Amino acid sequence: MAPERSAKVGTTTALLVLAGAAVVAYGLDQLSKYLVVSNLTEGETVQVLGQVLEFQFVRNPGAAFSLASGMTWIFTILAAGVITFIIWFARRIKSVAWAMVFGLLLGGVLGNLTDRLFREPSFGLGHVVDFISTPWMLPAIYNVADISIVSSMALFMILTIRGIGLDGSREERQPRGAKASESVAAEPQANTDAEPGGETEAGPRASLPAPRPSES
Repeated sequence: MAPERSAKVGTTTALLVLAGAAVVAYGLDQLSKYLVVSNLTEGETVQVLGQVLEFQFVRNPGAAFSLASGMTWIFTILAAGVITFIIWFARRIKSVAWAMVFGLLLGGVLGNLTDRLFREPSFGLGHVVDFISTPWMLPAIYNVADISIVSSMALFMILTIRGIGLDGSREERQPRGAKASESVAAEPQANTDAEPGGETEAGPRASLPAPRPSES
């Protein structure tokens, strides 16, 4: 299989893409939360597109999509670990697509971690602001950071299935029929090379001894 180059870039470019995606995701998350907290009261519901999209202001002490409430400290530590890993791992990325994966993940995790560190009730135990509700699709309430994290996971799966590496390379798979035809075409050439001048792998062919002259 021959490697196929796909959107390979330098480390600096990949880092800029990663940082840009993280800043955009983090900025949109914090801006949207600020607007919700400033304009809605906790528990209030506003229908944006009827039952398709609603804004419902809640404070979530658990994980994404209001899961695992009461484990705030654990998720704070995990989020800090994920951010540290991304910063350490970032220099290995030389693909725009993979830079987007880790950028979206970094921005989303950092957005929710900011809430846990600086919002009520206390440092490290803060409740995350959730407000996006789509009852027809998902019963949970979530935020822009959650969307960013899920988007990064979806892109991660697509890149993995397509076989695109962190350096942007992709393994090009040949059809089975092409491989079979190549192997069949190579066999006659191998046989020709194996017997030059009538020689075999065991060595030159044995010659029959010359007949002796008859005695008179």
